[in-house]
Amino acid sequence: MTIQKLLIANRGEIAVRIIRAAKEMSIHTVQVYSEADKESLAVKLADEAVCIGAPMANQSYLCGDKVIDAALKTGAEAIHPGYGFLSENAAFSDKVREAGLIFVGPSGATMTKMADKAKARETAMAAGVPVVPGSAPSENPEAALEQAKLIGFPVMIKASAGGGGRGIRVIEKEADFLGQYHQASAEAKAAFGDGTLYLEKFIRQSRHVEVQILADGENAVHLFERECSLQRRRQKVWEEAPCAVLPDLVRETMCQSAVSLAKSVGYQGAGTIEFLYDDESESFYFIEMNTRIQVEHPITEAITGVDLIREMIQIAAGQPLSFKQEAIQRRGHAIEIRLNAEDPFNNFMPFPGVIQSFTPPMGSGVRFDGLIYSGFAIPPYYDSLLGKLIVWDEDRESAIHRMARALDELTIEGVKTTQPLFRLLCDEPDVLNGKFHTAWLEQWLETLNAPKPDTQTDARKDCSLPQAS
Repeated sequence: MTIQKLLIANRGEIAVRIIRAAKEMSIHTVQVYSEADKESLAVKLADEAVCIGAPMANQSYLCGDKVIDAALKTGAEAIHPGYGFLSENAAFSDKVREAGLIFVGPSGATMTKMADKAKARETAMAAGVPVVPGSAPSENPEAALEQAKLIGFPVMIKASAGGGGRGIRVIEKEADFLGQYHQASAEAKAAFGDGTLYLEKFIRQSRHVEVQILADGENAVHLFERECSLQRRRQKVWEEAPCAVLPDLVRETMCQSAVSLAKSVGYQGAGTIEFLYDDESESFYFIEMNTRIQVEHPITEAITGVDLIREMIQIAAGQPLSFKQEAIQRRGHAIEIRLNAEDPFNNFMPFPGVIQSFTPPMGSGVRFDGLIYSGFAIPPYYDSLLGKLIVWDEDRESAIHRMARALDELTIEGVKTTQPLFRLLCDEPDVLNGKFHTAWLEQWLETLNAPKPDTQTDARKDCSLPQAS
């Protein structure tokens, strides 16, 4: 079958991305929006738009019944959840299907199996995928402490139902364990409604490497890996594909492990298997699976030429994978930076406001996936992501140079953004040489003696920081 009308149950840049893919497939698009997003780019681009509630997400984008009702009233046959919000909500996935609609993503049962990180570990082990040494989930702090002693400090405590860096603590010594455990459990309870935690051995200076997969319920393929080690507060800010330091044999083993895991759960759609990689021992360990499209999916598209959103929609419509593993080839190197409305020189304080002027960079190998336009007022209710700047070139060094050029061309006036931070990173020797790990960026930020924004000079004249506003 084919999908004639698709409802996008999200906002921001990912909603724009889905609308564009759908239009290229001659699919009629319906955009749901909150009152705060009435003038959003997604609403302007969609064929239809339906307001589903007040600005707060729990009164609009998180209201599954309102989303399904909008789909039924507009005659949409399918719902694409994007990332965040309802994208990994198993109950919502099931309700969409119960309403006679198509959910662009895996079943609720698959989500349930893989969303709980502790259960996902068990599933990975059963599929023969290596996991970080750790423990089963527990709500008993004293029992967890005994497990931590067996694993050996430092350990990481993680929320079973977690995500986005919440409910995670690294504990260096036994004396700090119980206090940190209670804090993490309370944070997880508040964020996810579940305070259950589990333990993992903390691997210092590990890299975060993830494998993109596509599966149709029977067959699965990988689209190689992404390096996502440059993180702040365990949230990614700079991503690359492929991982420049990954040996070919390790890459092949890691990617095949991801495929094996996807097949073991009968996965359907696009998904990402995340690993920690220790480049000293050349060992990798499964940490979790994201049962949705990822923010950083464009860099995989750049090196493989595969439109992941289009493939998701086709799979959801019941079509088998359109290619076999041997047909997927990678070429060149791609980098993505996440451009946020934040002041990087003032503890990344959010900076909502009106975009007075916006000029995206252009040229060969440059792509901008965003939600902004000149005159757009950034709502204060949501994530501060304004867009993603993606570049591709034949090799990593050339890609970094292209990113620097694109950042120099990018103009956003009216708000402060993280643009100057990324321009600095393009010239940082450790970044240029690929010598970083998941803790590197925060350590670098602590030592960074950044000039105040009002003392910066024109980067195009003397190669100092480019202006963010």
